[in-house]
Amino acid sequence: MDSLFPSDDHFIRKLFEKVKEVCPNVHEKIRAIYADLNQNDFAISKEDMQELLSCTDIIFHCAATVRFDDPLRHAVQLNVTATQQLLLMASQMPKLEAFIHISTAFSNCNLKHIDEVIYPCPVEPKQLIDSMEWLDDAIIDEITPKLIGDRPNTYTYTKALGEMVVHQESGNLNIAIIRPSIVGATWQEPFPGWVDNLNGPNGLIIAAGKGFLRSIRAAPKAVADVIPVDTVVNLMLAVGWYTAVHRPKSTLIYHCISGNLNPCNWGKMGIQLLATFEKVPFERAFRRPNADFTTNAITNQYWNAVSHRAPAIIYDFYLRLTGRKPRMTKLMNRLLRTVSMLEYFVNRSWEWSTYNTEMLMAELSPEDQRVFNFDVRQLNWLEYIENYVLGVKKYLLKEDMAGVPEAKQHLRRLRNIHYLFNTALFLIAWRLLIARSQIARNVWFFIVSFCYKFLSYFRASSTLKV
Repeated sequence: MDSLFPSDDHFIRKLFEKVKEVCPNVHEKIRAIYADLNQNDFAISKEDMQELLSCTDIIFHCAATVRFDDPLRHAVQLNVTATQQLLLMASQMPKLEAFIHISTAFSNCNLKHIDEVIYPCPVEPKQLIDSMEWLDDAIIDEITPKLIGDRPNTYTYTKALGEMVVHQESGNLNIAIIRPSIVGATWQEPFPGWVDNLNGPNGLIIAAGKGFLRSIRAAPKAVADVIPVDTVVNLMLAVGWYTAVHRPKSTLIYHCISGNLNPCNWGKMGIQLLATFEKVPFERAFRRPNADFTTNAITNQYWNAVSHRAPAIIYDFYLRLTGRKPRMTKLMNRLLRTVSMLEYFVNRSWEWSTYNTEMLMAELSPEDQRVFNFDVRQLNWLEYIENYVLGVKKYLLKEDMAGVPEAKQHLRRLRNIHYLFNTALFLIAWRLLIARSQIARNVWFFIVSFCYKFLSYFRASSTLKV
């Protein structure tokens, strides 16, 4: 199906170059079908359903909502009910060899140490699914905080429920669960830095690189458990093979994480991001990039007011004066709301056991370990972060590298404006202080007098030497 490889998008063509070299007719092997997780039987046509039931060998269940602020009803439908329906379909597939369910490493983020087991939730998934059919939205919204308990959002809660559904309704299926942490840009395949959405760190990198986000409430020493997307895909393929061929007696869970094996903290990541922004800045930045970390709520509110909201209000005032529609304050408020939802994850570190993941690596041949590499101990974080920023610039922002000199010049102008604004602000504040305080006037006259005497002495010394 040629529509899967559009010829009018250079970056999409480049993404599939390698696979098309190996298999030129790859488009003939792929067929997309319509499905809707909100509908019974996913609204799949009878013909497509019959083909799926009779021909499917392996299922990789990746479909889910990843929104942190999704209403509980919608999150349950996509992450729990849809999983239950897919398991029912899978049980009717005679050729099915393996069912691989993609969860998240944060499904049990209310725990400090997370093992490769399925943890029970206080509410049975079936009871919650049934209750969604007769409870109205107002009641569901009211009871949501009590249901999710010490988890931060409906996403992590419903992903935990989805795991319970997989465990309870697996029947005779060969099932495995993969729990990736924060999925980031590609590390190696098909090339470094590929990224195509605003999920995970991608939106934050854009906000920081454009100068919108300059301060965040985060623990600099907390582990930034980012995992490259191609590492996740390689592990999925290896797990699919192992589950289908070796048929483990119980459901194995694989943690796809970096923190235990090759940790990088948020502070180190922030420093490297700023260094890369200096080398390859984003175009038309709002302010110069900066990365201040604070763990104090009051300090964070101060920086939000001074570094985020105040510049947005000033810029909107400028837009009004020039006859344009103000938009920056609205954009900034939306950004800060998004950042607030991430604070739970950037202020904590977790420990995940990785026995099954390490076992699987040992089961692969040396050649398969190379082809399906998911060993993050080989990852160089400095190179990865630089490639990440380059990928965001090229593939998300669609910015040409030829524009880097102009972008650097723009940053220099922003720096000069910053210095000029701060100098003017200081002089205005000092002038007001002098007008109101005799002590301030005395200090000012002393400084001026001292500087005058120093310059007179320096001038006299220079005359004597001549």
